[in-house]
Amino acid sequence: MESISKNQNTFTTVQSIASEEQAPELWLAELCTAFPGEVVFTTSLGIEDQVITHILATHKIPVRIVTLDTGRLFGESYELIQRTMTRCKINIELFFPDTAQVEQLVASQGINGFYDSVENRKRCCQVRKVEPLRRALSGAAVWVTGIRKEQSENRSDFPIAEWDEQHQAAKVHPLLHWTEEQVWAYIREHSVPYNLLHDKGFPSIGCAPCTRAVQPGEHARAGRWWWEQGAQECGLHQAKK
Repeated sequence: MESISKNQNTFTTVQSIASEEQAPELWLAELCTAFPGEVVFTTSLGIEDQVITHILATHKIPVRIVTLDTGRLFGESYELIQRTMTRCKINIELFFPDTAQVEQLVASQGINGFYDSVENRKRCCQVRKVEPLRRALSGAAVWVTGIRKEQSENRSDFPIAEWDEQHQAAKVHPLLHWTEEQVWAYIREHSVPYNLLHDKGFPSIGCAPCTRAVQPGEHARAGRWWWEQGAQECGLHQAKK
């Protein structure tokens, strides 16, 4: 009961602070005051996440910034991590998958077994992304993401603040209502580093074997797990049922 009460109090506080009317830097700073040392931002290094990273660095908002190194990222993504830390003068913590779990995964399905079935692909995502995320968010009261409504149908009904039962944390989306045009305008105005693959037809970038460039007229996330039918998600962000 005490845990339930604490969670309710945490979420109520976050809901009262997270604002669709205020600039993100104002209420993100307020969240850090309310939950010192317990606010974590997970960046996938996409353009939205780069904007948030720049906001946090510029306004010196004490949010922990973490990213997941799955072991299968593009070279351009690794280069961007270093460029971002140098340009923004911040530290990005990297979380890696468990070595034993990766070895077991590869032994059971092969190095690229995720192409063979949805079940295999989800298992790969579980080992390389979902489990490291659990460790990255351990002890966090607030989880900050770069989710925008425009990104996919699954994300169109996300609220600006929600309770994430799996990680027992309040989850907030500072750029939820931003358009892609607004994001790129911010990047250009502030010379924010971004992944050079965006200039080569990659609007959404994940692991190298599971991401391709999109064709004209395709949805921005059509290049993610393109060999599968239906909603393309890895399990990090689940829509409310």
